[in-house]
Amino acid sequence: MKTAAQKKPPEDTVEFFDVEQRTDAWLELRRGIPTTSKFATIIAEGKDGNASKTREDYMERLAGEIISGQVAESFRNEVMDRGNRVEPEARSWYERTRFADLTQIGFVRRTVRVPLGGDFVIGCSPDSGVTKRKGLEIKSVAPHLLVRGKRRGAGGFPPEHRAQLQGTMWACDWDEMDLVLYFPGWPNPPVFTVQRDDQYIARLKDEVERFDYELKRLVEQCR
Repeated sequence: MKTAAQKKPPEDTVEFFDVEQRTDAWLELRRGIPTTSKFATIIAEGKDGNASKTREDYMERLAGEIISGQVAESFRNEVMDRGNRVEPEARSWYERTRFADLTQIGFVRRTVRVPLGGDFVIGCSPDSGVTKRKGLEIKSVAPHLLVRGKRRGAGGFPPEHRAQLQGTMWACDWDEMDLVLYFPGWPNPPVFTVQRDDQYIARLKDEVERFDYELKRLVEQCR
């Protein structure tokens, strides 16, 4: 007796773009799609247990980009500017101390296939690729915060970066990432090696899929 062949679930597609970050081309690739740097915002809950205000603000921002076809104005501050300035120095330090040959990555887009339709796209801008299965994220951290981390001891991974790193591993099909907390002149910057957590990524996928569904409905309502 013959049985019907089961259909394989559709496979995601991953695209790596060789573009310079913060250029017009890079901004256009990001326009209207959730990026891993905002995954903590997407999964955040408000005080009443409902979606947080920052999640709503982010959804409205993306909806505005989709409807207008224009990239929203970005907020800049001294911390963000410092991060851009020190990133090349931090990358060089990592290569020298870890004997690594880094590959700079402009932008990554992952199209997530949903079996019953409703595919969605996520994106990320990793600071570098270390190997084909490992990436690097650099955070510029003020000295007083590095001191605070030392006082707390135990060398604990800063949990505020978990959603971004796990989301980036999901987007890029990586198995692990190194997180460097860097400030010029700071001796022995902390480096955390983070392994892929598929259970956590499954939660991220559910939350981002729901966010994308709500985003599409919002766009339809406004058009």
